[in-house]
Parts: sequence; structure tokens; C-alpha cells
Amino acid sequence: MLETDKVFSGSVPENYDRYMVPLIFEAYAADFARRAASLSPGTVLEIAAGTGVVTRALAPKLAPGAGYTVTDLNQPMLDYAASRQGPDSRITWGHADAMALPFENAVFDLVCCQFGAMFFPDRSAAYREAKRVLKPGGHFLFSVWDRIEDNVFADDVTNALARIFPDDPPRFLARTPHGYYDKALIRSDLDKAGFADAVIETRAEQSRASSPRIPAVAYCQGTLLRNEIEAREAGKLETATEYVVSAIADRHGHGEVSAKIQAHVIVAMV
Repeated sequence: MLETDKVFSGSVPENYDRYMVPLIFEAYAADFARRAASLSPGTVLEIAAGTGVVTRALAPKLAPGAGYTVTDLNQPMLDYAASRQGPDSRITWGHADAMALPFENAVFDLVCCQFGAMFFPDRSAAYREAKRVLKPGGHFLFSVWDRIEDNVFADDVTNALARIFPDDPPRFLARTPHGYYDKALIRSDLDKAGFADAVIETRAEQSRASSPRIPAVAYCQGTLLRNEIEAREAGKLETATEYVVSAIADRHGHGEVSAKIQAHVIVAMV
């Protein structure tokens, strides 16, 4: 992962929430919130909350007296998440680095993180931090995307852009969001952090959109792939996006489109 793979700023948060969230995150967020709520946590820490899709799904399911601390490394993403959330005295918003959480030991019943672990520079260190702030018997619930070949629109976008930039293909999607899928490696990283007997479930969903334009704009302009496109040729973002629209339409049709997405959902207990 490159350092630039962690900086969500400018118009990326808004486009991410407008396009990416309904395209690939909402279905997993609903399932994720159900799993989290089933643990009946009194105190919850969410890491890498992004634009708040899990927060919006989980908050209504928590007990009236629960405490919910929502954090992200990227302040623009966190600000956008807070702006989308209705008033809720149980929620505390805060900037936090998963590698050095600003909390005391053993204060949370649940630490959760949907699709953020792929961005951690040192996953075992981040997992140790999660374990440190968990109470005895607490749970660490997180998810990561499976390999890019099992996430069809992401693979389509990556392959299309490789045809536009054959000498230097933008590889952000394969490198980072879909670069941490090996279950043996995930278990090893958790073992190093002191978590034992983690349960990993692979879950497939369908990514659906009203037209090929939605996934094209979502990935090209709502993720850090945008930075890679613009870095390769100034002013080519719209041209590249249109090419991706055509590539997706050629494969999936010009009307409503759908394709497989797949992720791993992991739960570990202290």
C-alpha cells in the first residue's frame, strides 16, 4: 500500500458516499450491524468509519444506554459521516489512528471495522491496539474484501484502465482494497496480535446499479483510484470514466447492471 492510498479528501468523500456506499457497502453494513448488535455491546468503538454507513445501520440497533465511539483517520470522511447522522447523544465522534488508539485499556465491549483493515500499514499492530482497548470477553468484528477477481465491477474497472494506461496501469483497487484477502495471512496477523480462534466467514453479495455509469463513476471518482488517474494524465479523469462506462456496458448491458461482490467477515474474541 502506498501512502497516498490513505488520504480521502476533496470531493472523494461525497462521491464515495453517493456512489460507492449504495453500490457495494450498504448490503454488508446491514449484515455487519446485525452481527454487532447480536453481541449486545454496552460500549462500542468503530474504527475507520468512513462516511458512516455502518454507523447509520448500527446506531438504531444499540441499547438506549449504550456508548458508541465513531472514529476515522481521515477527518474529511469523519466530518461527512457526522453530517449524515441524526442527533444521537450516545455517539461520540473522534479522529483516531488505528495504529495508536487514543483510549485506555479494556474500555470497549466491541471494536468493529468494516472494510478498513486493508488500509492499516501494520495489521498486527492495529489488531493489538484493538485487543488492548477491549474488555475481557470483548469482540473484534471486522471485514475485508476478497480478491479482486471475485469483485467483478472492481476487476472490470481495473482491466479497462489498464487498456488506457498500458505503460503504467492504475492498480489501487487490486493493491489496497482487494489486496488483503488471504485468510491464512489474516489468521496469522490476528495470532501475532494475541487473538486466537478467529472465525472467518466468506460472504457473497450482488452489486447493483441503475446503469453502467454508476459503477464507473463510483470507482473512478469516489475512491483513491481518482488520484492515480489524474496523476497519469491531467484532465483525463472524465475521458477515463467514460471509457470505463463503455467497458462495463459492453460486458453487463446498457440498462440496470449487477455483478458479484465478495468479502470476508471476521470475529475474534479476547
